[in-house]
Amino acid sequence: MNMKFYMTPGSCSTGIHILLEELELVFEAYIVNLPAGEQYAADYVAINPKSTIPTLVKPNGEAITEYVAIGYWLARTYPKKQLLSGDVEKDTQILETLNYVVNTVHLQGFTRIFTPEQYAFENSDVERIKAQGTILVKKAFALLNQLLIGKSYVADAFSIADPALFYVEFWADRIGIALPEHCQAHYRRMLARPSVKQVLSEEGYGAMYL
Repeated sequence: MNMKFYMTPGSCSTGIHILLEELELVFEAYIVNLPAGEQYAADYVAINPKSTIPTLVKPNGEAITEYVAIGYWLARTYPKKQLLSGDVEKDTQILETLNYVVNTVHLQGFTRIFTPEQYAFENSDVERIKAQGTILVKKAFALLNQLLIGKSYVADAFSIADPALFYVEFWADRIGIALPEHCQAHYRRMLARPSVKQVLSEEGYGAMYL
């Protein structure tokens, strides 16, 4: 049985898609249309009761949810690609950065920018909430920029943290938030990777970025 990957083009699942391509794994991809509410359909809820993406169904039929858990499982299950270094200090930095990107930059920052209505009590709150998200995202990129000084990737070599950082850099680029110098260099470096080119093409962004 092949792995099954449930994703939404241009979302956080793009990062896991990149990891799957980096590992050259065989998998079946299924698109979940979030704006249409397909994450709440009974057949998807049966796979992922959280109604979130991404979801990776392992060859044994067990589903993994949550970005960090999927990335960790892929790194540990396919160690030859060294998506985790095996060095405790570097791997701590990888996981620290990965969690910061997912839990803060994405879930606290970009969620306020993309779906401010989730936080708004009144319509008049929407623009203020978007502004809060933008401030948070810019502050986060400033911190990540310092982390990347003198490095090609988060922990020198490509790891599970880099596709996560890429997807928020990609979002920033799409909505016109300027990336600081070292984040911009990381973003361009990621765009040049064959796996990223392939994923962007498959997800419908090839003409814009390739």
